[in-house]
Amino acid sequence: MSTYVLAGVDGSPESTTAARWAAAEAVRRGLTLRLVHAQTWLDYINAGPGEPADVLALTTRMLSDARQAVLDPYPGLEVRAELIGGAEPVNALAEAASDAELLVLGSRGLGGFAGLLVGSVGLAVAGRCEVPAVFVRAGESERPGGPDRPEVVVGVDSRDPSPEVVEFAFHEAARRGAVLRAVHGWEPPPVWGYAGWVPPLAEAEQFRAIEGELLTEALTGWREKFPEVEVVEDSRIGTGASALVDASTDACVVVVGRRRRPHHAGMRLGPVAHAVLHHAQAPVAVVPHD
Repeated sequence: MSTYVLAGVDGSPESTTAARWAAAEAVRRGLTLRLVHAQTWLDYINAGPGEPADVLALTTRMLSDARQAVLDPYPGLEVRAELIGGAEPVNALAEAASDAELLVLGSRGLGGFAGLLVGSVGLAVAGRCEVPAVFVRAGESERPGGPDRPEVVVGVDSRDPSPEVVEFAFHEAARRGAVLRAVHGWEPPPVWGYAGWVPPLAEAEQFRAIEGELLTEALTGWREKFPEVEVVEDSRIGTGASALVDASTDACVVVVGRRRRPHHAGMRLGPVAHAVLHHAQAPVAVVPHD
């Protein structure tokens, strides 16, 4: 059984925020926090102009600063900070997380599109990591989620719900004393859009009722297992990705799934997880499942 939460740090504001988020999560779970830095050639570029810098000393200082940044608000937390290397960063982080309970990374898109919040390394780690991975933006803080209680949002495929994803979301809500919003986005039959045809109201309501019943059924056993968690069922017309992005506005964390089966191009994210990672307004947890 894992005894730590893992956070990747690189000295950026995003990674500092991620480390603090991971520290809060480690406290909630009663675990140690492990901070790691996967050294790359960028460390040498970032060392600055002039004479060759002592990159190891700079990295060690950065790790020490990251450790102090999480100890200030959580002085009783056990924190380990270390440099990892010997592999490409994606592989190094995925390997380091193999026996962690959770991996937390800062989300920073390096392209020219401000709305794309996760860079290529983060996407690759999310598609390969065998434990849940959470992506946190710079400046992210716990969101109230409503007038009284925080809200955990989870995407549920009502026809094929993933036990791993739903259980992770219920545990997160229970730890935080949060409301769990189970979101299911569904799209009308394609024929509805043919030639601009608008279906009769009665037919639309019939489909809405069916989708709502399927969501209720998908959550029934979990409600019984977590009776302390208040659940809001949110079945809405639209794609799963758009429904989750909309619901993320007041969320403290959004939970999505990622199938473990490999793609011909390697492990990859599905379209819903990919879109939510880029556009959600809250930390996103990607949970691998079969």
